[in-house]
Amino acid sequence: MAFDAREGQFAPADGRGRAAAVITVSDRAARGTYADASGPALADLLEGRGYAVAPVRVVPDERALIEEAIRDAVAQDMALVLTTGGTGFSSRDVTPEATTAVCERLAPGIPEAMRTASAAITERACLSREVAGICGRTLIVNLPGSPKAAVENLEAVISPIAHGLEILRGGPATCAR
Repeated sequence: MAFDAREGQFAPADGRGRAAAVITVSDRAARGTYADASGPALADLLEGRGYAVAPVRVVPDERALIEEAIRDAVAQDMALVLTTGGTGFSSRDVTPEATTAVCERLAPGIPEAMRTASAAITERACLSREVAGICGRTLIVNLPGSPKAAVENLEAVISPIAHGLEILRGGPATCAR
């Protein structure tokens, strides 16, 4: 897929690719205190799986700005929106609440699968508050803020997500193999 600047969206090059957006939620990265590593790591993983990825967007831990960034990606008809960061216990961690506010339907199995996979790596997986849900034809998935954890969590669900996107974007609604 190639980004069409005139249209502000992705146009399929081969008819198979999907457009994806990555939103990094971090006060420090938004201020420029440190370089975002999670967003680029997720973008690389998605590109390796055939997704066309919009430039990573960085927003501070502000619920209204997170909601706006997600809604902007949905308005651009992104098939998949990943957020990274803001899913912990800090009072500034409001990404799950922002995501839930935008979503029309939740997809609880995705974060359940991520936490299960993560629990095999760290006992702290149970502290993760990620959510996943659907807004229109877009799947939104929260991921941890650590580059390593974000990639590990996405790798745990990237294959089933691809199938879910086929259904969400109008493909055959069957989960049988």
